[in-house]
Formats: sequence, C-alpha cells, structure tokens
Amino acid sequence: MKYTEATQGRIFILRLEQGDILPHTIESFAVEKEIQSALVYLLGGADKGSTVISAPVDESSRALPFPLHRNHLSHVHETLGIGTLFLNESEKPVLHLHAAFGRKNSTVTGCIREGIPIWKYMEVVLIELDQCHARRKLDVETGFNLLEMS
Repeated sequence: MKYTEATQGRIFILRLEQGDILPHTIESFAVEKEIQSALVYLLGGADKGSTVISAPVDESSRALPFPLHRNHLSHVHETLGIGTLFLNESEKPVLHLHAAFGRKNSTVTGCIREGIPIWKYMEVVLIELDQCHARRKLDVETGFNLLEMS
C-alpha cells in the first residue's frame, strides 16, 4: 500500500445540462478553476448513446491494451457515480469515475472514460484536495494510468 495526505479545499456544486459530456466537462472545469486533485460525486441522467467500460474481456490476458467490455446504452439511464481527479504526467487533470447506470430492472456499472452525454441534468459535487502529492502515471506493465504518490 502507498499513501499520501491531503487537506480539503474548495467545494464546487455543478449542474451539468443536456449535451454536456463526461468526463470532458468536469476536466475542463478543473482546468478553468485550477483544480489539481479532487473527489467527485455525481447523480442524474445519462443519455442514450453513452458508453460504459467494464472489466477485461479475458482477465487472464497479458496482452496490452486489455480488450474491455463496452456497454452501449440505447436508452436514458439513472446514474450514480463516484470518482477522483488527479493530474497526469502532462499536468492535465484526468477524471477516473465509475458509475452505476440503471433502467427498469437492470443496471450496468463501469467507467465513464469513453463519454457519457448528460440527459436533462446531472448534479455534481466536487471536493478539492489541497496539498495532495498524488499524480496519475502510465504503468507500462499494465497500460493503466496508476495513481502514484510522491
């Protein structure tokens, strides 16, 4: 286990609207407000056409990049998610957020990195982490952008 400490900074409440796209909208907001690290909560609606990424197709595979499941939402879904935002090696804020997408009696859960268009609106609470020494760094062995502490 590796760890670092941080203090709580500013708290932002955002209302994303129809046509906004995750993760781009939150990452752009972070650049505008000079947010380097944050905890992100969200709830609202994901529009049809969203793509949710989950688990490797073959978890025993060592091939890079790992082939992943891509779930395409063909209808509007209720959404609840939590994630973190940290700078990458290029000093760009990158959101890593997993969410559950529900409709009727089924739920799809996964990462939002390929794009989630907002349906009507979505509420986001972003809690800035100050004095944080964590960064995302590409791990060549896995192909993942892992969190590194300095």
